Amino acid sequence: MRGIFSIEGPVMNFITKITYSAYLNILWLVCCLPIVTIGASTTALFYVTLKVAKNEEGTSLTKAFFHSFKANFRQSTVIWLILLAVGIVLGFDGYIFYHMRFENAFWTVATAVFLVAVVAYAIILMYIFPLLARFDNTVRAMFKNAIMLGMRFLLCTAVMAAIYFAMAFVVINVFTPIIIFGEGLCALLCSYLLSNILSLCQEKQEAADCANAADTAGNKTETTEISAAAGSEHA
Repeated sequence: MRGIFSIEGPVMNFITKITYSAYLNILWLVCCLPIVTIGASTTALFYVTLKVAKNEEGTSLTKAFFHSFKANFRQSTVIWLILLAVGIVLGFDGYIFYHMRFENAFWTVATAVFLVAVVAYAIILMYIFPLLARFDNTVRAMFKNAIMLGMRFLLCTAVMAAIYFAMAFVVINVFTPIIIFGEGLCALLCSYLLSNILSLCQEKQEAADCANAADTAGNKTETTEISAAAGSEHA
């Protein structure tokens, strides 16, 4: 019993990480205030929560948060502005579809396409900032990888969506003050789900990089041998 409630025991570890989520949520909210910086703030949040999930958070959450905020600011802001623009368009389309109902085939097909677009948008929104917090890649590749991961790991995607939905439901309908944990707790729980998935992606990327490096080295060696042979013939 003493071991359970000791400083390094599971109960204190749980309380510590819940406290972390509240603190990180405050940082996230403050850094989201200009609206434009929501992407950078969310990326920084996942950068820290992914470390917390692996017990690699170090001594300063604040320092790690703002390190990622600055390092990924430009790309995360571009991605966020794209997502914001698409979200506004989808919201406008949803309003039109909801208020202009027609009993015909065109409306049915258009609604189905709209719903698929909304699902794809939600998947990208859940995955792209954790990916950005962990990997370096182009904006286009980030969008592509986010939708591919979300489709491949459907169970993880469904659980993550349930986490966000549950938090929103509790905040709106049950206990509003729990918003103090809000996105921080959601990001932490999702980071536990994503940790192994992102580690698998990193291993595959490193294997691909090693293979490319080996191919490059082999091509250089072959070129050197050909050049040496050509030099011998010329002599």
